[in-house]
Amino acid sequence: MQLETAHFGVIELDENEFIYFPEGIPGFEENKRFALIGYDPSVTSSFFFLQSVENRDLCFIVTDPFAIYDNYEVNLDEEDVELLEITDPNTVMTLAIVVLPEDIQQTRVNLKAPVIINVEKKLGKQIIQNDDSLPVRYYLYRD
Repeated sequence: MQLETAHFGVIELDENEFIYFPEGIPGFEENKRFALIGYDPSVTSSFFFLQSVENRDLCFIVTDPFAIYDNYEVNLDEEDVELLEITDPNTVMTLAIVVLPEDIQQTRVNLKAPVIINVEKKLGKQIIQNDDSLPVRYYLYRD
């Protein structure tokens, strides 16, 4: 399928690879289908993109929070496990949304609300963690 995007122009994507977010993403609940762009499990890449299928202008920069934050941990409650149909933890991908402002030194990652994806079932949800030690704004550039 051809998808028109604001940042990448028209791109060809396989509809079978779309990830369905039953509840949308907080603040963007009307957007239910997303595509991972630039993600290749065989290549080490720091950042890639979570592009809305319904809204050409909605695209999140995402990264692997485990690669940037020591001892990062995600706890899912039983309701989220059921919603995402997780039966094997090896089928779960965890992403953190990156905020990239004009001042690149202010680039930050939301570790408090990771995006959890069951890659096997193509189901996703952004989940706010109860752990108060996890920052909403974890700055990638530190003095």
